[in-house]
Formats: sequence, structure tokens, C-alpha cells
Amino acid sequence: MTLDEARKILGLGPDQDPRPHLEEFQQARERIAEMVRTAPNETLAMRYQQGLLEFDRALASVREYLEAIGLLPRKEEIVIADSPAKTSGPITTTAQEETETETEGETEEAPPLPARKSRVPSLIAWMMVLLTAAIGSGWLYLKIEDDKRLMLQAELAHLENTGAVYIENRRWPEAIQVFQQIETLSPNSEIAAVGRRSIEAGMAEEQSQFVGYWTGQAQASFEAGLLDDAETAARQVIAKFPKEPQALEILGKISVSRAAENRQIAIAQARAKFDQRQWNEAIQMAEVILRDNPKEEAATTLISDAKAALIKEEADRTRANELLAQARERDQGQFDQQALDWLREAAALAPGNTEITAMLEKMASYSRTLRVPSDFPTPAEAISHARDNDRIVIGPGEWLGPLVINNSIEIQGAGPTKTIIECPADSGSALSLGPNAKGARIAGITLRHASFDPSGERFSAALVRGGNVTFVDCRFSDASGHGLAVIESGHVIVNRCRFSDNGWNGIAAIGAGSLLEARESECLGNFEHGIESWDGAAVILSNNRCEGNSRNGIHADNGTASATIENNRLLDNREFGLVLGSAAAGRITGNTARGNLLGGMVIRSKSAAVPVTGNEITRNGGPGLILERGLPAAAYNENSLSSNKGKSILADADLNATVETQEISSAPQPTDAAPAPIDPP
Repeated sequence: MTLDEARKILGLGPDQDPRPHLEEFQQARERIAEMVRTAPNETLAMRYQQGLLEFDRALASVREYLEAIGLLPRKEEIVIADSPAKTSGPITTTAQEETETETEGETEEAPPLPARKSRVPSLIAWMMVLLTAAIGSGWLYLKIEDDKRLMLQAELAHLENTGAVYIENRRWPEAIQVFQQIETLSPNSEIAAVGRRSIEAGMAEEQSQFVGYWTGQAQASFEAGLLDDAETAARQVIAKFPKEPQALEILGKISVSRAAENRQIAIAQARAKFDQRQWNEAIQMAEVILRDNPKEEAATTLISDAKAALIKEEADRTRANELLAQARERDQGQFDQQALDWLREAAALAPGNTEITAMLEKMASYSRTLRVPSDFPTPAEAISHARDNDRIVIGPGEWLGPLVINNSIEIQGAGPTKTIIECPADSGSALSLGPNAKGARIAGITLRHASFDPSGERFSAALVRGGNVTFVDCRFSDASGHGLAVIESGHVIVNRCRFSDNGWNGIAAIGAGSLLEARESECLGNFEHGIESWDGAAVILSNNRCEGNSRNGIHADNGTASATIENNRLLDNREFGLVLGSAAAGRITGNTARGNLLGGMVIRSKSAAVPVTGNEITRNGGPGLILERGLPAAAYNENSLSSNKGKSILADADLNATVETQEISSAPQPTDAAPAPIDPP
């Protein structure tokens, strides 16, 4: 074959050299080899490898033929690759080998070469192989590119589905990583953009739900007063979203509430010192509160009350020493009721004075003394053996009632925290005194019920039916009914006693002829009023504290009897400080009504004869002074009214009308109500 014939077979022009086309085939071969090396998996790599071997065989055959016809030099190596990392050894024919062949053939005649025209079909066949291989390699290249495109689409779809699962399960870091892979494989991919938006929306929704749930829990706990639970819930939010404003606001409220709570605890502790008559300690604790909270009114008031108590305590000590001197002058070595009364009063005024205590013990010994448990095992047995003017001394312990006294004796306990007399609520009063208990005296004892009776007729902790009884340094608590009830024209003096947590009133005076004199005593947290009188009973109430009762501090509806109410502190009761329903005489003066929920004082027209002057009425939750229709407001101007939420003086009030027209409250009015039940006769 001539060179022109080769060009014709290869489809080249007369002046075209076939060798550059071999270079193009060689470049195509290298692209196929690169595809083998970068195949995404082993299966495709094997397919590409098989095609590369076929291409190499065809290219080697063409190159060999072109050398044979002189179009390529024989010294050029023809490389056939077995694999992307391994190629076949060189097939070479050198001049030296030809010389050796010729030398060997000198002794033997070489066979004749075939005619050139016999090689034309072979050349055509090989060229067809070459063309077929070229066409196959092009198809293979396109097929590989298409496979790569399909595999990319499949991988993107798989990643998209994986990312969607992560988003659905709110696994945000994994979801972000998946869509970053998508962005790497397909820059500016809409899938990646949509995924990022979904992540952002999901995270925002999760934050909203998380914050909404936990801040809701925190707010609910805060409103319920569960500050620890509220803080725990709010900090759940802050742990994930440190700047979340609603959680930070709730934590701020909790901090303020805790400070207020701690302040109230400190005030309560100072008040406890006040109740224990430790005035100086109460003042010191209140001053500490004021250093941190200069505007704390409760601490300011406590200091004022304690300083007033110190002044009074000094006056009481002076008076006690005077009474002690008088008793000593009367001491003739025999029973003297007047001297005993002076000494008892002196002991009440100055309980820590050992001289008074010793003198009282000496003069009391002139009468017969019965001791429990040394002389009698129980108070009931000692009482059954007692005569008028006898003295029963009861030692520490909880003693079983009910006890009944119907003579003029004295019962002395070891102190209200040490000597306790109690009984079941349905058994009667822990202590009852009858009409013959004239001049009886009870001191240093707690009287209470051991259970609660919810029935309509309830017993009180102590009951006085007629007679003349004095209670000193006693406590009346946890009664189903009243703490102390005075009925049937009984006359009771209460001095330095406490009435707390009783089912009805702290003290109740009921019926014509009954008289209650309460001094220096406390009525705290009773379910009805602190002190109540009605149906003709008279009261003399001075220097008492009525605080935190569920209704009024004092409710006096005495009819034609008198009501003298002086220098009492009526604080933080759920209705009013004082309600004066009716009285024919007396006076209301020097009292403090502060912090009561519905208002300071209520004066009804049936008590028009009682002057109401010099009272301090301040910071109540309703009107300061409420005057029933017919009472002239000018007659009540001599009272100090300030900082009340309602009007200072609500005059011309129709207390029988609906409360909406009166600016008082929707609670039932404490007037003209049926009296609370008392102990059965």
C-alpha cells in the first residue's frame, strides 16, 4: 500500500499526514484511563477498564500496521495497557534484530514476501477496527458521562431525603451537614437553598415552641408562688437561648419576689420577737430590714410599736413596784384577797420581777395549795377537792379536759407553752366556769381542742357562764368554736392573753349583762372576728392587737350596752378593722386601723351616741371611714385618715343597699347578721 492509499483509507486528503490523528486517538485513550481511575464505584471501574483494554488492542494493531508499511518508524514503542495502573511490555523491532535474521538466512533461502496487494484487505480490516474502536470509545465516553450525571442525581436525591428526615426529627447539626454536602456536589443548588430555609424555619419553630412551653410553665409556677419551680423552668430556656427576653423577665420577677419573700420572713421574725415582748431585738431586726429597704412600712411601723412598748413597759414596771409596796404593807401573815389581787396585777405588769413573784408566792401560800401531780394525779381530781380561795398549781404537761370549775379558786400553770389542757372538740370546752366561780383566776395555761368539729353547734376552748373570772397569760387556740365565750351575764377580765386560729371568734361576749374586759391581748388568725360582742353585751377593749382575722378585727353590736374601745391595733384583717354596729355609750379613740382589706372602720347609725375621735386610719384596701346614712360627717373629722384606696370618709352610706353603689366590696356586710352559734347550755 502506498502512502496515498493509506490516506485514502483513513479518509485524509492528499497532503494530510495520518500521524496527528494517532495522537488524537492516544489522547482519547488517556481520557478513558482517567475515567477508570476516578470511577465512583468498583462496578463502573470494571466496565471502563474493559473498554480501555479493547481500545488499546485496536490502537496497537493500527500502529503496528503503519510501522509495517513505513508510515511510522519501527523503533517507536507501542504500549498496550492491561489496567489503569499497569501497561503491556513494549513490542519493538530493531535494526540489530533484522541484521541477525539476515545473517542466519545466508545458509538458507528466505521465503518470499507476500505481494503488497494481499495486505490491502488486512489494512482495511484494521482500519475498520480502528474506526469501530474510535466510535466505541466515543460512545463509551458519553455513556460514562451520562452514568456520572445519573449517579449525581441519585446521590443528591438520597442526600435530600436524608436531610428531610433530619429536619423532621429536629436534628439540626446533621441536617446542616447534609445540605452542605449537597452544596459541595452541586454549587448553587436549589435543593440546598430550600433545605437551608427549612432548617431555619424548623429551628425558629422549635425555639418558639420550646420557649413558649417553658416560659408558660415558669409563669404558671410563679403565679402559684412556686418560685423554685418557676426558676427551674425559666432556666431551661436560658440554657438554650441565653438572651430570650421573656425568660429573663420572669427570672427578674422571681428575684424581686424572692427579695420580697425574704423581707417578709425577716419582718415576721421581727414581729415574733415583738410578740415575745423582746422589744429591743425586734427594733434591731427591723432596722436591718430598713437598711436594705428604707421604704418598708412594716419595719417602720414595727419599730414605732416596739418603742412605744418599751415606754409602756417602763411605766408598767413603775406601776408594778407601787403595787408590790402596797401589798407588803397589807401583809399580816394571813389570806388577803386585796393584797393578792395587787400582786397578781404586779406580776402581769412585770413578769420577770423576782421580788414580785416571791411575794405573790408567799401571800398565796396563806391559802391552801393543791399541786398536780404531786398532791393529785390530775387537774380534775384537784378541782374536785378544792374549796373557795384554794390555789391549784398544775405542772408542765398535756392534761385531759374537759374541766369544770364552779367555785372561787385560782389555777396556776407552769406557763402557756408548758401547761396545756385539751379535750376532743365534741366533748365540750376544755375549761368551763359556772356562776359560782366568783373571783376565779386562771393563769399560765393553754386551753385548746385536740380535734375539730364542723357541726353547727360548736364548743369553745373556754366558756364562762356567769361568775367573775380573770384570765392572765393564757392562750386559747384551735377551738372548733370561739376561743373564749362569755355568756349569761358573766364578767371576764382578760389580760395579756392570746387567741389564735379558732374556728369562730377569738373572743365572744354575748347577751345582756355580760361584760368583757380585754387588755394587752392578741387575737390573731381567727376564722371569724378577732373580738365580737352582740345582743346586749358590753366591752372594754384596750391595747389589744387584732390582726389577720378572716373577718373584722373588732365587731361590736352591743344594742343598749356600752362599747369602750381604746388604743387597739386593728391590722390586716380580711374585712374591716372595726365595725361598730350599735352601742348606747362608750368611746372609740386612739385606735389604729391599718391594712384591712375592705376598709378601716364602719360606724352605723345605732351607735351615734359613741364619740369616734383620735383614731389613725391608714393604708386600708377600701374607704377609710364608712358612715351609715344619718351620721353627720363633720362629727368624725377628728380622726387621721391617709393613704386609703377608697374615699377617706364615705358618708351617707346605705349599708343595706347593694355594694356596687357603696364602693365597699362584694363581700357580705358585717351588720345585722345573726350571731354566731355559741356553746349549748
